[in-house]
Amino acid sequence: MTRSPDAARDTALPWDGGWHRAAQRLVSPNYGDRPALPSSAIDLIVVHSISLPPGEYGTGHVQQLFTNTLDWDAHPYFQSIRGLAVSSHFFIERTGMLWQFVSCDQRAWHAGQSSYRGRNQCNDDSIGIELEGLEGREFEAPQYQTLARLCLDIEKRYAIEYIAGHEHIAPGRKQDPGPGFDWRLLHDALRWPLRRFPVATLAGHPPPR
Repeated sequence: MTRSPDAARDTALPWDGGWHRAAQRLVSPNYGDRPALPSSAIDLIVVHSISLPPGEYGTGHVQQLFTNTLDWDAHPYFQSIRGLAVSSHFFIERTGMLWQFVSCDQRAWHAGQSSYRGRNQCNDDSIGIELEGLEGREFEAPQYQTLARLCLDIEKRYAIEYIAGHEHIAPGRKQDPGPGFDWRLLHDALRWPLRRFPVATLAGHPPPR
C-alpha cells in the first residue's frame, strides 16, 4: 500500500501527541492533568539528575521508581525514599538512551515546591528531563547529545522560553544537576538566546545581544 505524502510527513515528525517517537516509552502512573492554561504557558524545561542508589548507574532502579515498581528492600538507601511517588517526562541514561514516562501534554511530578520566572508550582507548566548522574559529578557526552536534540524537538511543539536546573527553581532545597553539569556546552549546542538560561549559568559567555 502506498502511503500518502501527509502520512509520511506525520511519521517523520518527532512527536506522537505528547510522546516523543525516539524515546523508549514506559508509562508512569504518577501524573495528572495540567491546569487550564494556553499551550504557550508550557515554556520551561527543567534539567534534573538522578541515580539509584546514588552514584550507581545502569541499575534500572530509576525506571522502577518512576513506575512505582521499586523494591524498597533491595538496597538500604531505598528506605529513605520508601513510598515516594514521583515521575519525570524524560530520563537520559549515561549511554544517551532516552526514556519517556509521562506525555508532555500532562503534568509530571518532578519539580515539587518550586518557583521560576514569576510563577510557582513549576510542575504545572514545565517539562522535566532527568539525567542519570549525581549532583556535583560530570555527565557523559552522549547525554548532552541526546539532551540537546530533545530540547530542540520540544521547542518544535511547545513555546519554550526558559531552561533551568532543579537547583534554580527550588534553590536551597535542591542542588541538581549541580556544578558538574556543563551549561555552556548545552548553550553552544542549542544556540538559544542567553536570556533563556539561568543567570548563574552564564559565566564566561559574552553578554546577550
